[in-house]
Amino acid sequence: MIDAVIYIFAAVFGLMTGSFLNVVIYRLPIGKSIVRPRSACPACGREIKWYENIPVFSYMLLKGKCRGCGASISLRYPVVESIGMLHAILSLYVFGYSIDMVFAFAFLMALTAITFIDWDHRIIPNEISLSFIIIGLAWSLFSPRLVFTQSLLGILAGGGGLWLVGVVYRLLRNVEGMGGGDIKLMGMIGAFLGIKLVLPVIVIASFFGSIYGVYLIRRGGEGKTAVAFGSFLAPAAAVCLVFGPWLLDWYFGRF
Repeated sequence: MIDAVIYIFAAVFGLMTGSFLNVVIYRLPIGKSIVRPRSACPACGREIKWYENIPVFSYMLLKGKCRGCGASISLRYPVVESIGMLHAILSLYVFGYSIDMVFAFAFLMALTAITFIDWDHRIIPNEISLSFIIIGLAWSLFSPRLVFTQSLLGILAGGGGLWLVGVVYRLLRNVEGMGGGDIKLMGMIGAFLGIKLVLPVIVIASFFGSIYGVYLIRRGGEGKTAVAFGSFLAPAAAVCLVFGPWLLDWYFGRF
């Protein structure tokens, strides 16, 4: 019974955090404060009342439309809120009642913000990536799952490895192969996952990024069509955070 209550609390907290994450995703890349002013309808500018801003439920009650002007509300809002709920439940289930759960949840939410921001704007805010490099190192000082040296090497291998890939790509094709945001993102990922999971993240992200690149080409794009690689690195890192130990055991068990 107590466990069920805790999971319900985690779900509600995740929904609320997901609601705030929507603000971050929208405002941070365009230089707006994430604190003030209060949320308003993008179409008519009407300030949203607190009872119209209840995660997921308000969207359903309002039938996806602004109560003032009737403009459609993006489905992304309840989707991000639901992702926040799933992250909270998953963090609690995988990491239990521990400090690892807190850091893992924060990392997953940061990855979610990066995924949507990079997809929309082709940028990865330093406010997130650089801050979470420090937070990842801090986690390694308290967590039994991650050693400080592994975290530090993860930063160097993640950021440095991706930088090297970008240099080689630029030499071969004479175009930028990797943005600075992606490099800092991989440093952040390495800080949280350690050096052992840096390569699996890059492999998973490259695989699905390549599939998407082929899709773009088949839709009429060119071979040099830009792909928001951070939008693939971040979900790959989320997968490796949760399933990393099993992936490593499976891989090394085959050799």
